[in-house]
Amino acid sequence: MNIGLFFGSFNPIHIGHLALAEYMVEFTAMDKIWFVVSPHNPLKSKETLLADHHRLEMVHLAVHDDNRFKVTDIEFRMPQPSYTIDTLSYLNEKYPEHKFSLIMGADNLSSFHKWKNADLIIQKYHRFVYPRYLDSVEKLPISENLSLINAPRIEISSSFIRQAIKEGKSIKYFLPEKVFDYVDRMNFYKEKK
Repeated sequence: MNIGLFFGSFNPIHIGHLALAEYMVEFTAMDKIWFVVSPHNPLKSKETLLADHHRLEMVHLAVHDDNRFKVTDIEFRMPQPSYTIDTLSYLNEKYPEHKFSLIMGADNLSSFHKWKNADLIIQKYHRFVYPRYLDSVEKLPISENLSLINAPRIEISSSFIRQAIKEGKSIKYFLPEKVFDYVDRMNFYKEKK
């Protein structure tokens, strides 16, 4: 089975993530998308990150009734900071019957050379790269084991949502309903008084 791995902090997961996952499973050769909730991206700040179990719960709430999607907390049980190559190696060993590919935003290509064992990832795993923000897939560098996916862009980011909540704005339709209810009930991302 062809599995697309969608790594992220999902802080919080939003409709843009889900639209992209659906595009990947419907318009590429991927059979399923696994959402890999990351404990901490070594290249990002940790200060605005919700606790692991809350972000995991939000992703479960967002995709629980769609059998095309699976949520995994595999990186929570691995040494931190987590590195993609270590997760890929573990998943290959645990699920040898699957073929794993990476789903990644074009913004990650510029720093990809900094990833641990980037050359090995390029050699062994196909990367499906989608445009983000002002990126144009036509201008991205083509390399081995890489497909540029011209998925529709939804210009939403988790940081935009966190900031909007902090400012008291309504973001009801930016999040799946159950995720919105959870964020609201838990008072996440609100200005501390």
